[in-house]
Amino acid sequence: MKPLKMLAVPAVAVALASALASGVSAQPVSGAASAERIRAHMGFLASDLLEGREAGTRGYDIAAEYAAAQFALLGLKPAGDAGSYFQTVPMVSARAVDEGRLVVKGPTGTTALVHGEDYLVARNPAAAETKVAAPLVFVGYGVVAPEKGRDDYKGLDVKGKIVVALDGAPKAFQSEERAYYRSGRTKRLEAAKRGAVGFIEVNTPTSEKMRPFDQSARNWKTWAMTWRAPGGGPFVVAPETPLLASVSVKGAAKLFAGAKVPLETIYAAADAPKGVTPRFALPASAEAAFRTELKETQSRNVAALLEGSDTALKAETVVLSAHLDHVGVRETKDGEDGLHNGALDNAGGVATTFEVARAFVESGEKPKRSVLFLLVTAEEKGLVGAEYFARNPTPGVGTMVANVNLDMPILTYDFSDLVAFGAERSAIGPAVQRAAARVGVALSPDPLPDEGLFTRSDHYRFVEAGVPSVFLMTGFAEGGEEKFRGFLAGCYHKPCDDLSQPIDYAAGAKFAKINYEIARELADADRRPAWNRGDFFAGRFATDRTVADR
Repeated sequence: MKPLKMLAVPAVAVALASALASGVSAQPVSGAASAERIRAHMGFLASDLLEGREAGTRGYDIAAEYAAAQFALLGLKPAGDAGSYFQTVPMVSARAVDEGRLVVKGPTGTTALVHGEDYLVARNPAAAETKVAAPLVFVGYGVVAPEKGRDDYKGLDVKGKIVVALDGAPKAFQSEERAYYRSGRTKRLEAAKRGAVGFIEVNTPTSEKMRPFDQSARNWKTWAMTWRAPGGGPFVVAPETPLLASVSVKGAAKLFAGAKVPLETIYAAADAPKGVTPRFALPASAEAAFRTELKETQSRNVAALLEGSDTALKAETVVLSAHLDHVGVRETKDGEDGLHNGALDNAGGVATTFEVARAFVESGEKPKRSVLFLLVTAEEKGLVGAEYFARNPTPGVGTMVANVNLDMPILTYDFSDLVAFGAERSAIGPAVQRAAARVGVALSPDPLPDEGLFTRSDHYRFVEAGVPSVFLMTGFAEGGEEKFRGFLAGCYHKPCDDLSQPIDYAAGAKFAKINYEIARELADADRRPAWNRGDFFAGRFATDRTVADR
């Protein structure tokens, strides 16, 4: 990769944005013109100039300036801090200083696990040095689901102990609820409630098939991020119960040495639909020690507002979100380009968001509710920018009543179906069904329940803030499965997610159109899109005024 010339970022962004604005079609989100605009946006956002758009880097800042220029050209109001298009997100970055140490002491003696083979060291944004020594207790998946009559901690004492839990959640759970229960955040909170002093996550053969351990091991030196709370400290879930390590299937054999139940039996039970495994105190203790390099940093969300026309409804806001960041430049195998351009993830989502914004502006009719176009930072670091905005919305945004999230549409085929995560949980569902029908696209159930996609994209941070949300994924029909799985296996978070892929920009225009149709209906509806009464996520996060009467 050639050295970059020092450029005036705003000037470059505005010049490129102006070039794209020339020859604007009068038809919003339509055909060839829309496809070519998406091609142009992706061409810039996924170019080498932006160096993979990692949050907190110069490449990301260029992308943010470019996005702000696009919104300005469309005539959208700045909706960031101090009358700008930017919301500053204060963050703490954390990365491992070294490989740390994980030692198991049991009936067969003392065993030091091997970093990169048996385990990966954790990063603790709450402490520069972490040392924990305590007995080990295995809690199966570590799921506590009262509505299902399930408590994987029942009969176990984990106070002052290190909890060992399997990655994942039972297959029998509905896919979005399963995603909630498989979340490391959910699991550590349950362990913390019971007084655990540390948490070790153990891979299963199923999880390593999806995410090979050796690939994760190549990225252990990367920076993690969290946002800074008003007091200046890092926002950390369950700081008293830190993640200590992620253990491979190979390492698990050492962790479970001498256990009363063979590991193979545990894995088999976990893989059954109900996923009920034996749970017990392991006949060993562990000593974990690692150091974390910490630094304060910041990045920016980009926010633009189309104000609603209805005096009674314009204080309510429909949020269209997409993440602007990718993973930057990483160490790779010899001979590989270490630049991760992030063409589909998520230059494609950002480009289609621009098209949705254009459709609203060029429709000739303002929506009744206000519509916020939000491009967030640090999604790849754990949905950080979205969480910061959801908890700290910028002044003037109003009450957020719905979120439509555009993340990583696989635009290498002309999709004929979509998966609408979260749609059936609120009044967003009927709007999605009608929009799909108008565009001639079918709706399909989640084909990848093991991936836990519902909690892995920015919309979930709005769900946690009580906002009904939907996230669309291109579907598997008519050959889509091969294309989608091929991308996940071959180019997801790899250098080959670049513009050399066979990108179907017309599919991007179709994706933009259906998202516009959904957002338009939500913005013009007489009633705000409330959660369905009795919904799983409504019960955890919704307020009374956001739940439907029925």
